[in-house]
Amino acid sequence: MATIHLTLAPLLILAAVLLSTEVTAQPAAPAPGPAGPINITAILEKGGQFATLIRLLNTTQVGNQINIQVNSSSEGMTVFAPTDNAFQNLKPGTLNKLSHDDQVKLILYHVSPKFYTLDDLVSVSNPVRTQASGRDGRVYGLNFTSQGNQVNVSTGVVETRVNNVLRNERPLAIYVVDMVLLPEEMFGENKVSPAAPGPKSNSPDVSDDSEKAGAPSEKSGSVEMKAGLGFGLGLVFLCLKFIV
Repeated sequence: MATIHLTLAPLLILAAVLLSTEVTAQPAAPAPGPAGPINITAILEKGGQFATLIRLLNTTQVGNQINIQVNSSSEGMTVFAPTDNAFQNLKPGTLNKLSHDDQVKLILYHVSPKFYTLDDLVSVSNPVRTQASGRDGRVYGLNFTSQGNQVNVSTGVVETRVNNVLRNERPLAIYVVDMVLLPEEMFGENKVSPAAPGPKSNSPDVSDDSEKAGAPSEKSGSVEMKAGLGFGLGLVFLCLKFIV
C-alpha cells in the first residue's frame, strides 16, 4: 500500500503543475477601447423628452456643428436643452414665424462654446457668451444667478432655473431647462423696426395758406377795377348834363 502511495505522489504533483500552467497561460481580458465620438442627438434621445430640440438640431444643422466642435475643441461646450413641454409653452406660431436663419440663431443661443460645471455657473462672470450673434457681430449672452444650490439663467425676456444634469463630463455639459431661452435681441419688447415715413399729406401747408390769404385774388382785383371804371363814367355823364 505504501508503494502505491509513493508511485501516485509524483503523478499528482505533475498534474497540479500542468493545471497551474494552463490557468496562468489564459490570455487576460482585453482593455476597454477608447470611447467613440460624442453625438449630442444620441444623448438627447436617451433623455426621452427632447424630440422638438432634436428636430431643430437636425433641420438647422446645429447638431452637426456641435458634434464637430465638441470632438475637436479643447474648451468643450455647454448646451441648455429645453424640454418638449418648454417648446409647447411658447406662444402659438413662435417658431413658424422665424426665418431659417433666426431658427439657427435661436438654437445657437442655447449653446456656449465652453464647458461649464454647475459650480462654474454659480461664480461665472455675466454675461456668458453663446454661439449666437447678431448681424452686427455682437454676441448674444446669458446671465446666471444662484440661490443656494439653485442656478437660474436669464435672457432678459425669460428666466428659468437650470434643472437636471443630462451630462456633465468633459468636453460636453448638457443641462435641462423648462423654458426656451429667448434672446432679448430677437424677442425683447424694445425691439422695434424703424418707423417707415408716412404718406405725404394732401392738405396744403400752413405757409401756403397764409400766403394765399395775404395775396389778393385775381377775381377780387377784376371786380374792383370794374367798379372803379363805372364810378368814373358816372361822373363824366353828370358833368355833361350840367353843361348842356
